[in-house]
Amino acid sequence: MDAPFMLRALAELLLLAVPAGVVSTFVLIRRLGFVADTVTHTVFPGVVIGFLAGGAGGVFPGALVAGALTAVLLTLLTLSRRVTDDTAMAVLLAGMFALGVVLVSRRTSYRADLTAFLFGRLLAVTAAQLAQTAAVGLLVLAALGLLAKELRLRAFDPQAAAAMGYRVWALDLVLNLSIALVVVAAAQSVGTILVIALLILPAATGRLLSGRLAVITAVGVLAAAVAGYLGLAVSYAASVTYGLRLAGGATVVLALVALYLLALLVRRTDAVA
Repeated sequence: MDAPFMLRALAELLLLAVPAGVVSTFVLIRRLGFVADTVTHTVFPGVVIGFLAGGAGGVFPGALVAGALTAVLLTLLTLSRRVTDDTAMAVLLAGMFALGVVLVSRRTSYRADLTAFLFGRLLAVTAAQLAQTAAVGLLVLAALGLLAKELRLRAFDPQAAAAMGYRVWALDLVLNLSIALVVVAAAQSVGTILVIALLILPAATGRLLSGRLAVITAVGVLAAAVAGYLGLAVSYAASVTYGLRLAGGATVVLALVALYLLALLVRRTDAVA
């Protein structure tokens, strides 16, 4: 685990753990699991276009534009009473992911490289990617920190939030953008498919152990960080000691699932006792 590429991978996971753990709490209380899943797919055409336009260096800005566009479109579509939330998400997910697949199919020479972004290249994280993740994480934490009270009010009593003069659509946009930014930050390392686990499982794990939002968030951040370390350690040991190649990002997700199941076992044991 002392190899430079392993240390960079671990730093990337720890940098992701904090914003992902915080955002996952709002995903939990707003029941936005489908939104998170939608965004993980809709950034794909941005990844493709960015890669085709600028190689690996174009992936981050391409995904950033696609993620921001998704957040804005989702917020605007759900303003209409004739468009339900699930319909808006389904339209965006199907349309934008299909666009990405079509673009990939027309560039067969890039297909393998672009497919890797669906599942991540955790061990290929660069210093530039670490800086990007840190910047995105700080932006997300700053936005959610400044609007934490308003976002909680929107989650539990949207009518009261509107009556108090808060622009509910603006709060929704901030949260949707925060989700999109976490997806974009994790796209190249964990992958656009596997990042859904980082947006749901941390807070879900915390919820099994406590009903207080502060505790849920703290447990979520800790679970994401511990899963990152355990997943990397297991994949590294399997490769070096036993000659078994395990995908780093997928192993991290499996570790996060294991922590969730452990928390579920602890909760049931306490309930029986």
